[in-house]
Order: sequence, then structure tokens, then C-alpha cells
Amino acid sequence: MFFLSFLLLLVPLVSSTSRHSTSRMQKVHARSVDTSLISGQWDSANAGQYSLLNDLWNKKNATWGYQSSQITSMEGSTIAWTTTYTWAGGPGQVKSFANIQLNTGINEQLNAISSIPTTWEWSLSNNVLAEGDVAYDIFTSYNPGGSNVNEIMIWLANINSGPISAVYNAEGQAVPIATNISLEGYTWDLYSGYNGVNQVYSYLLTSGTTIESFSGDVYPFLSYLIDNNSIKSTQYLTCVQAGTEAMSGSAQFTTSAYSVAVNQNY
Repeated sequence: MFFLSFLLLLVPLVSSTSRHSTSRMQKVHARSVDTSLISGQWDSANAGQYSLLNDLWNKKNATWGYQSSQITSMEGSTIAWTTTYTWAGGPGQVKSFANIQLNTGINEQLNAISSIPTTWEWSLSNNVLAEGDVAYDIFTSYNPGGSNVNEIMIWLANINSGPISAVYNAEGQAVPIATNISLEGYTWDLYSGYNGVNQVYSYLLTSGTTIESFSGDVYPFLSYLIDNNSIKSTQYLTCVQAGTEAMSGSAQFTTSAYSVAVNQNY
């Protein structure tokens, strides 16, 4: 009887220790992904190889507005996040670019890269007169970590806006430098213009439709520019981002699954 009573006294202690250990492990795991809501101009949150950047880089040109972003999950190399924004004033000007930035595999020469595989599933809701885009934003430089020379955008959605261009038609619409380019299962038009800092190359869908679920390789978009002497293969990949540029109006942007990686030639 004494032995049995002793065992019964031990059971709660063992159970309590086990629950405490499990809870502690879960908390440690949760701390590896920063799910805090960010709303400051340059606020960021980290998760594995990614950073979520709120990036209200041009909010000064809005008469009023705000934006908040939050990582909602991270599983393996796949991340999810949301962004909610409202902007007014400064017509035709981008106010913010909430985005996920890749922090691994960058600062490699373009000719040393074999592929940049990616998947992206997203949606836009509570859209009230929103203007902007959903796009990959990739930068190159002459040196690793150097000043940006070229910006390559791949638009999955044109939300009542348009790309930078060197030439506009009589209606004020951007004129592409190349049309009907077949890449990754879609047909694109290519636009080019200078934004005051670097040359910008923007791929927009020829059909004007939207891709809310994309799976492919974005390196062929760089290869096309290399093959057509727009950028040099000796330049360095300095930044890979993906997100939504917001100009005006209100919307909630939700990414349910996103991943990207830079693979090198060996």
C-alpha cells in the first residue's frame, strides 16, 4: 500500500513536468517566426530565410493613410502573410510596397544562377477603389551588395495602374518595348523606363488578366533581358522581393502560400 501510494503521488508530478516541457517547446518554436503586427514605416518581421517589410517608402505623398502587415504562418520554406492598407491623395504615386524579402542566396552573379523557383498563392479582398499591383521585384547591381542598377518587376496583377515606361501613347498608356513574350506558361509584354534611381523592366500579362496562383521559375525573366542585351550576366542579384504596391484606395492583401529560392550552377 505504501508503494502504491508513493507511485500515485509521483503521477501528477510527471504529468505536470511533461506539460511544462511541451509548452516550453511550443513557445521556443513560436519565437522563430515573428507574427507580430507591424505598422511603422520601416517595420519588419523575420521568419527563417525571409523578412516581411511593411515598407511605406513614399507615404509622404499621401494626404492620409496607413498600412499594417503580419506573418500568419511558416511551414518549411513556405510563408504566409497579410497586408491591409488605406491610402488617399497623391494620385498615380505608389505609397508603399509590403513585401517578403529573401535573405539567402543573394549577391550571386547572374551567370552563376541556374534557377529561382517560386510558388505564390494570393488574394485581394475588401477592395475599395484600390490602385496598385501585385508583383515580384528583383534588383541587380554591378557589385555584390552594391547600388541597384536594374529593377525587374513581374506583375501578376495590374490593379487599375500601369508600369513605368519611357514612352506613352496619346491616351497616356505605357508603350511596351517587346510584346507576346512566352515565359513560364504565360504571355507577357515588357516595358522599360527610368524611375530616377535605376532602370526598371516590367513584365505585364499581355491578356491583362490576373494570376492568383503562380508556380514556376523567375530566372527566365532575367535570362530574356540578358539575351536581349538589356542587363549583363556579370551583374549580381542583390534583392528578391514579392508583394503588393499600393497607390490609393483600400484593400486586404492575403498570401496563403509563398516560397522562393535561388539555386546556383555547380
